[in-house]
Amino acid sequence: MGNMLSTLFGLLGGLALFLFGMEMMSDGLQKAAGERMRYILGLLTKNPIMGVLAGALVTAVLQSSSATTVMVIGFVSAGLMTLPQAISIILGANIGTTITAQIIAFNISDYIYPIIFIGFLVGFLSKKEVLKNVGNTILGFGILFVGIEVMGTTMKPLATSTVFLDLIGKVEDVPILGLLLGTGITLVVQSSSAVIAVLQNFAAQAGPDGVSSILGLQGAIPILLGSNIGTTITALLACIGQSRDAKRTAVAHTVFNVTGSVVFMFFIPWYAKIIEIISPKGSEVDVISRQIANAHTGFNVVNTIIWVPLIWLMVKIVMWILPDKETKETEDHVQFLDVNVINQPVVALHLVSKEIIYYATQMESFFGNIKDAMLEGGLELLDQADDTFCKIKQTHEYIYNYLISMFSSGAMNEEQSAHAMEIMYMVEDLERIGHCMGDLLEIAREKTMKNFRFSKKAMEEIEESFDVITAMYMESVHLVMYGDKDSVADIERYMKRIAKLEKNVRKNHKKRIKEGDCRPEFTNIFANIFHGMERIGENCNNIKDSVADNTYLRYLPEECSCTVRKQATENKR
Repeated sequence: MGNMLSTLFGLLGGLALFLFGMEMMSDGLQKAAGERMRYILGLLTKNPIMGVLAGALVTAVLQSSSATTVMVIGFVSAGLMTLPQAISIILGANIGTTITAQIIAFNISDYIYPIIFIGFLVGFLSKKEVLKNVGNTILGFGILFVGIEVMGTTMKPLATSTVFLDLIGKVEDVPILGLLLGTGITLVVQSSSAVIAVLQNFAAQAGPDGVSSILGLQGAIPILLGSNIGTTITALLACIGQSRDAKRTAVAHTVFNVTGSVVFMFFIPWYAKIIEIISPKGSEVDVISRQIANAHTGFNVVNTIIWVPLIWLMVKIVMWILPDKETKETEDHVQFLDVNVINQPVVALHLVSKEIIYYATQMESFFGNIKDAMLEGGLELLDQADDTFCKIKQTHEYIYNYLISMFSSGAMNEEQSAHAMEIMYMVEDLERIGHCMGDLLEIAREKTMKNFRFSKKAMEEIEESFDVITAMYMESVHLVMYGDKDSVADIERYMKRIAKLEKNVRKNHKKRIKEGDCRPEFTNIFANIFHGMERIGENCNNIKDSVADNTYLRYLPEECSCTVRKQATENKR
């Protein structure tokens, strides 16, 4: 009993070290090279072949098909990638993930501790974030192999256990049991790489004859196929609560692995013979680890070759499984923010950028609402402006809390954190503009409720000032979106025009009072209107100054901003 417990805990401890090392290595790589990997994904998806290559490359670097799959699901959810593009990358990711098993097949036990020491030194002594991430990657790689060594040492006594040998014999004789075993273990462990690493180590143990593998390649292949099915659960869990196309991406990953595994089950003896032919020669115990790695790679390569020309069929299948729904899932006050991708900084920052543009367009609408309420009056217009103001405040709150959650997640690198902080300052400037507009709304309400009637000339001055301040605001939004410093001169010009208008308005108002065209009691409310506009102009000027420090929405796609760009251009005319 004691030996059994010792073996069990040794296996679990080795597995824990493997998973910890894998997570550390993957996290380090994502932070060190994640931006470049995401760029590759976006660049190499023009056709299915390039998408497959991109998925394979990124996964081989990140050492995790789950990381790539979750990343792609986030891209699809954010509208950065189409479903066919995502499917091609998923196909490639299944090839890229096999590199882990290929690395494990190398015997590098003599170099594990030097690798760990080097990784520790690089991470501990480096002051630059990139080098720290590289150090953590190397350290994680070393810990991963320590876990493999622990599992290998722990499993050696199992080769002499009669009970265990009987169980293995049943798995070898009934392939479906191996398939179910591989699926079940991977569902629990949440890592096909870990399961295949355990499989490689276990199969490398000699049987009773001291030469043959305790399991053999034919017995290992069904377990390997099962691990490919079990790994799909990660993608399925990642898509919960996300867009329809994101869920379809996860389902496509499942369809790919399930169909391929089921088909291969009918050809296991022949497939094993092919793998033995193309793999290195030697005693079974010495080469079985490489054979399993090659079987894993071969399965995913062949399955991908079959599915690449059938991506259109995969799209139809997932569309049939998950048909379109007509119901709108997002609330009116938040259009793009998705809490499920907070751990993916690039996707999350992209969504924040889109949400800020939505926020900005709400504000533009608010300008129009207040202008109408101020010039025309009426409770209906005031209520409409109130509704818009409530949405603006709710949107601001959601954006701000979303950014806070991104900081709390710890997933952002130094550059991303700095940009997120810039965005927070940007949102604060926009919020202050919103507050100033809220004050103007209250003035419009007071004017309406007290039935104040300004002179025709005064109304013309108010209308002109609203037009100028709206144009200035839209130019500021344009500046935020593109960092286009040519807009700086336009904002400065609008600022001077606002100051001149306010000076002239005061002068004209005094003149109209003397001439009896305006009532003296309107002076305060009239002055407050233009004071509010001046404050809006000052906040627009603050935005202009922040852009001078290269602060703008770098993660904003072109298509999200066409409307605002057009509006800003029209305002210049």
